[in-house]
Amino acid sequence: MTELAEASTGGVPELPASWQGVLAEETGKPYYAQLAGFLAAERAEHEVFPPAGQEFSALEATPYQDVKVLILGQDPYHDNGQAHGMSFSVLPGVRIPPSLRNIYKELHTDLGLTVPDNGYLMPWAEQGVLLLNAVLTVRAHEANSHKNKGWEKFTDAVIKAVSAREEPCVFVLWGGYAKKKLPLIDTERHVVVQGAHPSPLSAKLFFGSKPFSQINEALEGFGQKPVDWQIPNLEK
Repeated sequence: MTELAEASTGGVPELPASWQGVLAEETGKPYYAQLAGFLAAERAEHEVFPPAGQEFSALEATPYQDVKVLILGQDPYHDNGQAHGMSFSVLPGVRIPPSLRNIYKELHTDLGLTVPDNGYLMPWAEQGVLLLNAVLTVRAHEANSHKNKGWEKFTDAVIKAVSAREEPCVFVLWGGYAKKKLPLIDTERHVVVQGAHPSPLSAKLFFGSKPFSQINEALEGFGQKPVDWQIPNLEK
C-alpha cells in the first residue's frame, strides 16, 4: 500500500501494474482527470474513505490475470476505520458490519463454515476473488456522496475488462444496483450469480440463496479450483 500512497498526486493513485495495460485507455479519458481533480479537492476539504492510496486495494490484491470471481459492491463503508478499498471487507480489529455478518451467516448455512472473528476478506482476494465496489471513495459519514463523479465509468471498464478475457469468471451481482451491470458481462462465456443484497434491508431474500456453493460449482465446471471461503480467526 505504501507504493500506491507514494504514487498518489492527491487525486487518484497509480494503478497496480497488472491492470495498467487493460485500463490505460480509460485512465487517459477526460472524465478520469476530472475525477482525480474532484477527489483531490474532496480530500483537501473533507475526510474521505478509504484513506489516500487505498482506492485500488482490490485491484492490487487480485491481479487482472488471477481474477476468477468478481463480487460487486456499491459504495465504500463510510464510518471511521471501515473502508480499505475492498468491497464488504474491513481491516482486522474493526467490528464486522451488518452486511458482512449476513454474508457469514449465509456461508454457514450454505457451506457449513464457522463465523470468523473478523471481517478481513484478504484471503478471498488472494484466491482470485475481486472485491470491487462500483464507487471507490466516499466522504466520511455521507453514503453515496461520491456517486456520479466518474468512478462508475471506471469500474464499468474494470468489469468489461474482466469479461473480455478468454478465461471464464463468475460475476456475483447482489441487489438491484449490481444487477444493472449485467449488460457489461458476456454471459455466454461467464457465469453470473444473482440474488438479493445481504444488507439487513433485504437479508430475508438473501438468506438461503446459496451463492457460494453456486460459485464453486461454476468454478469446478470451468476446471478451476473452488474458493476456500473460510476466513480464519485472527484471535488465538
